Formats: sequence, C-alpha cells, structure tokens
Amino acid sequence: MLQNFLCYTCKEYVEDLAKVPREFLQEAHVRLIVIGQSSYHHIKPFCSLTGYTHEMYVDPQRELYKMLGMKRGEGNNVSVRSPHVKSSTFLGSIRSMWRAMTGPAFDFQGDPAQQGGALILGPGNEVHFLHLDKSRLDHVPINTVLQLAGVKTVNFTNEPQIIDI
Repeated sequence: MLQNFLCYTCKEYVEDLAKVPREFLQEAHVRLIVIGQSSYHHIKPFCSLTGYTHEMYVDPQRELYKMLGMKRGEGNNVSVRSPHVKSSTFLGSIRSMWRAMTGPAFDFQGDPAQQGGALILGPGNEVHFLHLDKSRLDHVPINTVLQLAGVKTVNFTNEPQIIDI
C-alpha cells in the first residue's frame, strides 16, 4: 500500500515492483496488487510513469489503511533506508514537487502524511505478513515479500549476476 502517488519513494518502489515478472507470480499462484489512497484517475498516469503492469486499486477514504493500523506522519526511526529508493531526499523531493506543479492544481494525489506498508493476504482473509511503514523510506525489501509469498526473487540492481555452474 502506497503513501501517495506523488511520493518519490513510492514511485521508485513501484518501479522495482514493475520488474517482478508476471511468470514468477503465476508459477506461485500469487497476485501482486498495489493500493494507493488517491482518486482512481491517477492509476493510469502512475502506471505509465512507473512501468507497473500488475493490478492497482485505490482507497481514497483510506479505509484499508485505517483497518490495518497504518499511521499518519513520520515515526522516530527515519534512519531506515529502502533499498529500492535511488534518489536522494533533495532530488526526490524536487521531482515530486515538479510532478505536483505540472499536475492538476491542488491535487496532492492522497494524504502526504499517510504511511503505507506491505502485506501478504490469503488464501481467504488470513494475513500471513504485515509490515507497517514508519516513514516514507521504511519499505520492506521486495525480495523479502516475494520469498515469504513463495515467489522467485528478482535482481533489482543493474549489476550482472554471477551464476555458478
């Protein structure tokens, strides 16, 4: 679940989620779903921006966020750094502001103070894993979630892989 669609850390996290091959998910019988807390009309532009082709939904009233206990505001442990965020705070913030300024006036694409998180749900309504972000940089590593869901992991770096034969 995303903080908001303008957030540079969310954008970069979703860019890495977009790299998860559909075949990996299908082999494990897993669906990858991103939920944002904005209006539905932001889904298509955000998917185009990030290259994300899996499922995406919105919860503009933040009912799921509240139900799962996701907090508003930054926590005390802001020293945690997501391995999926490549931009510096300064550059990322500038890019987010630019996207906000070039978009519809006063459309913040969600509550900027709302924190997101990650969960593994199902089968049924059973929650197998829940991570509540404490700050905008406190994303759980995607490969951790993939492993817990029984999905093959992905190389998110641009470095070549060494394969032992």
